[in-house]
Amino acid sequence: MSNLTSTSAVGPHGPTASPASRMATRGPRLGGLVWLIWRQHRAGFWTVLAATAFSVAFIAYQRTGLMDDLAAHGWPDAAPDKWMEGALPYASRFQMVGYGLGFIPILLGVFLGAPLLAGDLESGTAKLVSSQSVSSSRWLAAKLGISALVVIVCTAALSVTFGWWWEPVRKQSQILAWSEGSAFDNTGPVPVALALFTVVGGVAIGMLLRRTLISMVVTFGFAVVVQVVWHYQRQNLGQVTTITTSKGIGDTSFPSLPEAAFEIDRSFVSGSGQTYGWGTCVRETSEKVCIQKYDIVGWSVDYLPISQMSIMQWLGASILFALTAAVVVFVFIRARKRIV
Repeated sequence: MSNLTSTSAVGPHGPTASPASRMATRGPRLGGLVWLIWRQHRAGFWTVLAATAFSVAFIAYQRTGLMDDLAAHGWPDAAPDKWMEGALPYASRFQMVGYGLGFIPILLGVFLGAPLLAGDLESGTAKLVSSQSVSSSRWLAAKLGISALVVIVCTAALSVTFGWWWEPVRKQSQILAWSEGSAFDNTGPVPVALALFTVVGGVAIGMLLRRTLISMVVTFGFAVVVQVVWHYQRQNLGQVTTITTSKGIGDTSFPSLPEAAFEIDRSFVSGSGQTYGWGTCVRETSEKVCIQKYDIVGWSVDYLPISQMSIMQWLGASILFALTAAVVVFVFIRARKRIV
C-alpha cells in the first residue's frame, strides 16, 4: 500500500493513528458558534442540568417510598379508605416539592433569561460579535436555541417525573388536588410553557434595558406577575359543568360529584329555576322559613371534572407558547434594528 493511501503513520514506537482517526474516536463534539455560546454560559447551563438531575433523583426516591407504603396498605386492590393511611404522610411532601418546582420558571427567567443578552450588551461582547462574519440573527438564534433546549429538557424531565410520582394518588384530593398549582402547574406541558415564556420574556427585558442587574430585577417582577395572572386564570381554561337536584337541601340531598371533581360554586335552586347563593338562608330565622320564602327545591353545583385537566393544560400551554413565539419575533425584529 502506498503512503498516499495509508491510514496510519509509523512513529518511533510503531504505527500511530492518523489525525482523522483520532478525531473519530472522540465522538461528536461541539464546534463553532454553538461551542462558543455553550462555553460562555456553561456555568448557568451546567447548574440547571445538575439541579434538574438532583431533583429528578429526589422525586424518584419519593415515588419508591410512596409505592412501598401504598402496597403495604393494600393498594391497588383495597378501597382508597384502606390504603389512604399510607399516602397521607406524603401530602405535605407533594405540597413542598410542588411549591419548590413552582419557583423554577422565576429562577430560570431571572438567572438565565435576563443576563443572556443584557450581559453581552453591557460588556460590549455584542458589538464584537457584530463585527465578525457571524450575523447578529444567527448569533441570536444560537443563543435562544441552546437556552431553550436546556429549559425544555430540564422542565420536561421534572414534569414527567413529578407526574409519575403523583399518578397513583392523583384522584385523591386529600393528598394533592389536581386543581391546585402544585399539581396542575408541575405536570403535562405547563411547566415547559411557563418556563419558556418567562425565560424569553427575560431575554427581551435584558435586550431593552441592556444592564444585567436591573434586567434581573425587572424580570423577577415580570415572572411574579406571570405566575399571579396564571394562578387566577387557570380555572377559566375549563368548561364548567353544572349539576342540579330537586330533592330539597338536607344533608342527604346534596348532589354526588364525580371522583376528584373540583367544586367551583354551589347555590340553591327554586321551583322556577332561579338560583340563590348558598348563604341565602343564613339571614333567615330558620331553614324552613327560607325554603318557603324562596321556594327552594334543591341544589345547583358548578364543578370541573378531573377529565378536563389535560385539555386545560394543553390549552393554557398553547396560549403561553403563542405568547413566547410573539416575544421571540419581537426580539429578532428589535435585534435587526439595534443590537449594539
